[in-house]
Amino acid sequence: MDDKPSVLERVVVHLLLVGAVAFALYPVLWVVSLALSQGGLSGTGGVVPLPRAPTLENFRLVLGTTDPDGAWLFGRQLANSIVVSLATAAVGIAVAIPAAYALARFPFVGKEAGVRALLATQMFPTVASAVPLYLLLDKLHMLDSRGGLVLVYAATSVPFAIFQLRGAFSQIPVDLEEAAMVDGATRFQAFVKVTLPAARPAIAVTALFAFMSAWNEFILAATLLSREDAFTLPVVLQRYVGEHDAAWGSFAAGAILVSVPVMALFYVAQRELVSGLTAGGVKG
Repeated sequence: MDDKPSVLERVVVHLLLVGAVAFALYPVLWVVSLALSQGGLSGTGGVVPLPRAPTLENFRLVLGTTDPDGAWLFGRQLANSIVVSLATAAVGIAVAIPAAYALARFPFVGKEAGVRALLATQMFPTVASAVPLYLLLDKLHMLDSRGGLVLVYAATSVPFAIFQLRGAFSQIPVDLEEAAMVDGATRFQAFVKVTLPAARPAIAVTALFAFMSAWNEFILAATLLSREDAFTLPVVLQRYVGEHDAAWGSFAAGAILVSVPVMALFYVAQRELVSGLTAGGVKG
């Protein structure tokens, strides 16, 4: 019996896929159109939002933002986001890897309770911790600093990273480490040379999630930062939307500029991303 789909079925499937893609890309088309329109919402028209007079003026305004002293302010804010996001991912992974390995490999008192506690921390919204974190950073004199923001973001990303990597380490057979130790390796050498390379896709995915969470986070950054030169990019974007008016063209241009580094990172890490998301999907 031939299970090959008919021509009609294939046409219907492709039409549904095209419709889904169009539905997903329609808001993106609006953002691009607004970014290329000098008049904001009035510069686009029709159901299909195409700019009437395309211009790069909005990108020039966003990229050319300077402080009162004439220094390139947007460049400083972009550097803040990059440094904070990379440092958050690095610190989160550095703390999570040994903790996750211990939870996956060694029995000890309180192990299951610890895992449940880590899972419970993910149930509380970030905004619930804004005031305590503000008070703590104020006592440490770390407000309006990259270090303070990295400390806060790393603390919130570590539980998720531990929980994610614990599952990845659990899927790696213990026999691989035991075989390495039989050949003369210490447990640490087996961990570094056998387990870590096998878990590399999961580590890459976890680091990417930590990077993205720090890159896109707004509430804590807006609460803990007050100096314009200390802002991260999500806080900068919010400044284009006021109480009574909004610079939608600049906001859309800024949104595109903020998205470019993440899209580039996804493109570079796509192989590791696919491997990490599918790792552990089949057990056997």
